[in-house]
Amino acid sequence: MKHKNIIVLVNPDIPYNTGNIGRTCVIANAELHLVKPLGFSLDDKYIKRAGMDYWQDIELTVWESLDEFSKFLEEKVESNEYQAIYCTTKAKKNIGELKIDRPAIIILGSESAGLPEDWMALHPDRCYRIPMSEHYRSLNLSNSEAIVLYEVLRQQGYPELH
Repeated sequence: MKHKNIIVLVNPDIPYNTGNIGRTCVIANAELHLVKPLGFSLDDKYIKRAGMDYWQDIELTVWESLDEFSKFLEEKVESNEYQAIYCTTKAKKNIGELKIDRPAIIILGSESAGLPEDWMALHPDRCYRIPMSEHYRSLNLSNSEAIVLYEVLRQQGYPELH
């Protein structure tokens, strides 16, 4: 595969989740992008503890704002280099309806607020949810990221993984 999949966390709150997601990115050969503001410091011991000794191997990009990241995203999607996937509990489509034909940019919101509503409203066709019991609000962010990333990798044939 020409480009790696990219995981994007918009305003993450919990360092443990970001550390776990970083570890998954390293193992799955994906990049990690973080959009500020972050609810913690990247020097936080909890990130490094959750990311274990993998944290040093993360391909990390930090964006100063959602506007800055949005410009990058639209350039990559409009050029057909990447397919954007917005993960939200509010989507009509579930990940079983997802069809991947190129590398993905998988975007997840903060643990406390999710992705901005107005931002998702611009592209409802990019929004997907993970099916879950209607009695509960959401899965843990790092679990959600892993579920969606591995569905993408499955459809891509697990490139460069064994």
